[in-house]
Parts: sequence; structure tokens; C-alpha cells
Amino acid sequence: MQERKRVLVKFSGEALAGENGFGIENSILKFIASEIKELIKNQIEVGIVIGGGNIIRGVSAAKGGLIKRTSGDHMGMLATVINAIAIQEA
Repeated sequence: MQERKRVLVKFSGEALAGENGFGIENSILKFIASEIKELIKNQIEVGIVIGGGNIIRGVSAAKGGLIKRTSGDHMGMLATVINAIAIQEA
């Protein structure tokens, strides 16, 4: 019986921004996607955890009084979803 090979990789949302410090840098996204594709090509199962890039945190937003904590939390979760879609589509 052949042993399964699995890896779990975690990317912070900031990692996708590259030197810009915000957003998603295409060259970084292409690099990450090519590395993941190479693992899959070599029959390695890949799990991916992606962050939101600390665009906003509910606690910080609430302290400023502009945004409710729950709204800030939701904004951070949406950033995570955006980054996940970018990785998926690359």
C-alpha cells in the first residue's frame, strides 16, 4: 500500500500583497499557484489556509468607534474569502 503524501500550507493575506503592502500582486499569486500545481502534479494532497491580510480587525475598528466590532469582523472574513478565491482561480 502506497503511503499518502499530504501537506498543509498557510499563507497570510499580506504574503499575497508582495512589496505593495496591500492588495494582491499578480506575480506572487502566479508563483504560489505554480508551486501548488507542482505539488499536485507530484501526487501530493494539498490543504491551503489563507488569511485576510489584516485589512481590518473588529476589535480595532470598534475602539475607533466608527464601525461595530461585528461589522469589522465580517469585513476581515470577506477579505479572507477574496484571497481564497484569488488562489482558487490562479
